[in-house]
Amino acid sequence: MKESRLSSDTEEIVHKHDHELGGVIAMLEEIQSQHSYLPESALKTVATETGRSLVEIYGVATFYRYFSLKPRGEHLISVCLGTACHVRQGTMIAKELEDQLGIRAGETTPDQQFSLETVNCLGACARGPIVLVDGHYFSNVKKTQVSQILKKTLKGLDAIDVTKDPRVFPVKLRCPHCNHSLLDPNYLIDNHPTVRLTISFGEKHGWMRLSSLYGSYNIKSEYEIPLDTIVDTFCPHCHAELVGASACALCNAPMVPMAIYGGGLIQICSRRGCKSHIMDLANSICVNCDNRHTCKLIKPEKGVWYCEEYV
Repeated sequence: MKESRLSSDTEEIVHKHDHELGGVIAMLEEIQSQHSYLPESALKTVATETGRSLVEIYGVATFYRYFSLKPRGEHLISVCLGTACHVRQGTMIAKELEDQLGIRAGETTPDQQFSLETVNCLGACARGPIVLVDGHYFSNVKKTQVSQILKKTLKGLDAIDVTKDPRVFPVKLRCPHCNHSLLDPNYLIDNHPTVRLTISFGEKHGWMRLSSLYGSYNIKSEYEIPLDTIVDTFCPHCHAELVGASACALCNAPMVPMAIYGGGLIQICSRRGCKSHIMDLANSICVNCDNRHTCKLIKPEKGVWYCEEYV
């Protein structure tokens, strides 16, 4: 009965997206959103209903990191083992996570709470070793911090009080193309000016406002954006599309880059509901001594960046 229901649900999803450009990817995304992974029987149904070979469907499912052929836990932990993270003891962090969770990379805990994986690069090399948990980046991770990361994850990484959490601070952003400020002082979220952007998805075209507090995920938009929708984002001034060179490490959607005043870049995932984000402060300039530093020498203090020499 359960297999029959799965097949019926999958057929509905296939018929819903069959005539769309990139329809197979949309089908797999919706199937995974319902089951947390791609069941083998669902992939067979997609192949049968679309007239494609099962090999082709598996090829799509295994090409994108967002898809999983095995059930994933409620929380996904990714440990970067790229060159920069490797030389900074990234393998030791991965081993500590394996020991504390009682699983190997590529496995899920018996209680379905955690899935652990290792990846080649998360796009934040200067801050390694990097651990990514449910879209939240932990940088310069030490072995002694692993247990605390797991505790924070179980408690809820999104449970943030923007008025008290020291990880939340305002940033001033500008368009990386025309250098025009993206802040709108007349529209507030979290009692701060918002980041004003133009977006489009499907047949909708309108405005979106993001909180300018780094660490807050509060947004407002002219149109309701369905969960898992990838939006195209544009500067409201020069109308250039804001799209990064790399894809989201979690869901493979395009990243949206915005420049930080004083130097550096913030990138957020363009998929509604994905909380993946990167702050790269390489080549930032201290606002007091005007020296240029690498990002691991930059410290935030009340939303302004100071280098260690000044602090």
